[in-house]
Amino acid sequence: MTHGMRTDVHSSRLDGPRTWRDTAAHYALLPLRVFLGVTFIYAGLDKLTDSAFMQSGGAGSIGDTMRAARDSAAIPALVDLALKSPVGFGYAVALGELAVGIGTLLGLLGRLAALGGALISLSLWLTVSWATAPYYYGNDLAYLMAWLPLVLAGAPYLSLDAAWRSRRQRADGYR
Repeated sequence: MTHGMRTDVHSSRLDGPRTWRDTAAHYALLPLRVFLGVTFIYAGLDKLTDSAFMQSGGAGSIGDTMRAARDSAAIPALVDLALKSPVGFGYAVALGELAVGIGTLLGLLGRLAALGGALISLSLWLTVSWATAPYYYGNDLAYLMAWLPLVLAGAPYLSLDAAWRSRRQRADGYR
């Protein structure tokens, strides 16, 4: 006896129309994917087009930002590594954010893109925003947590990954 509990909540409903709850659950991660994808594309482009940012020193530069974060970072050695070539590090972060954003938005290698976003967010949390108090004022930890569902789920629909998977399944079905 199930006492009125539904046991088919997690089963696929291929045999009939979806309810609004099924549809909402199916697309639940899409707003997060769009937000993170657009945000990381914007962040990467913002860095690449900001002439002050891509400098080893001066107001608003990656070099001064990293030097200011060094003494309060959870792992100062990460900052020291970045300071060996601040401009190179700035380009790496900007291009990484751009690649992660595009991959996430298009659903291209979705889990890998999300893992890249999580690693960028983790490194920024452990360095630049570590000293933010209280911790919930810092955005890098929240971004890290937002990436984790996409690391787990990937981009299973409305994505290049899903299109490629569907194409492979059709090709395998014809053999």
